[in-house]
Amino acid sequence: MENKPFIFGVATSGDNFTDREKETLRLVLNFQHGVNTVLISPRRWGKTSLVQKACSLAQSDKLKIVYLDIFSCRSDSDFYEGFASAILKQTSSKLDEWLEHAKLFLSRISPKISMGTAPMTDFSISLEINPKSNNIDEILQLPEKIAQKKGCNIVVCIDEFQQIAEFKDSKTFQKRLRSIWQLQKSVSYCLFGSKKHLMNELFEKKSLPFYKFGDAIYLSKIETRDWIDYICRRFEATGKRISEKLAEKICQIVDNHSSYVQQLAWLVWIHTDKIATEQDFETAYQDIIDQNTPLFEKQTESLTTYQMNFLRAIIDGVHSEFTTQEILHKYQLGSSANVSTVKRALVKKELVEIEKRQVIIPDPVMAVWLKRELRM
Repeated sequence: MENKPFIFGVATSGDNFTDREKETLRLVLNFQHGVNTVLISPRRWGKTSLVQKACSLAQSDKLKIVYLDIFSCRSDSDFYEGFASAILKQTSSKLDEWLEHAKLFLSRISPKISMGTAPMTDFSISLEINPKSNNIDEILQLPEKIAQKKGCNIVVCIDEFQQIAEFKDSKTFQKRLRSIWQLQKSVSYCLFGSKKHLMNELFEKKSLPFYKFGDAIYLSKIETRDWIDYICRRFEATGKRISEKLAEKICQIVDNHSSYVQQLAWLVWIHTDKIATEQDFETAYQDIIDQNTPLFEKQTESLTTYQMNFLRAIIDGVHSEFTTQEILHKYQLGSSANVSTVKRALVKKELVEIEKRQVIIPDPVMAVWLKRELRM
């Protein structure tokens, strides 16, 4: 959008990309030197924007970047088809070249290729494969073979990588990926996703194949000072003004959560005539709660009484020692075993996170909404 000062809900770039200089440099260097990377953080903290920024800086004649999102993949077959399509599409700009690569490097699979209206980008690959067959290795070796043929290196960036944990016989699938990927000389991988607890399990659990697969980057929040400079600068670029104090308040009230900082700053900007006021801020903050209320209602409507009681305890300031008799009785949490079950369920639903042995609600706006709802 022309002159839109703040972007949220989608990946950002250009002037809308904030800070992250250290993380960007680290990613670019990893890409350039063939280091596998695992990027982990809570959802909507800017992982996708960061990776895309690094991709744009690292891409060159000698370094090809392949980017694919596997959120819609529900099986290993879906993954293989999406993987092969992305590799073929994004490592060549010539129609005859990717057709040649498909024929040359996927010969045992005999893929069926369907053309769309724009054959260079609009095509799909159908693979009639047996997931247990060794022919699958051809697909996983595809980027390595193309890299060697073209005399370049390739980085494959896979978004929503945690989806593979949901595949049938996932551990066997993971073993297959790692056994092939770790031996490739001309290809490296950047794996990231929006479900922190699943990503943590995939890469931190010693019993799983991707344990210590590469350089693990745990994305932290953008510092308040950087956000203040960014917000003030974006206001000024559109002929409006906001004080540093009010910009800081925007950051603090949403706990420097990247997407919410952008969204709240946008709402304040909308309400601002020329100079942002406290009233503009208060109106905008109520707006952000109202806008997210339908989502929060949907996320909590199916929770059990025990789960809601657990959330009530958190917003009352209880972050550990839930199994003491006092807490069990006060919040009617049942038994100690029940507390463990409730906690696991809420972590899986991404409504709570465990940070330094403290249970927290990671969504700062939801936390405020819950306080209002549960204390009514």
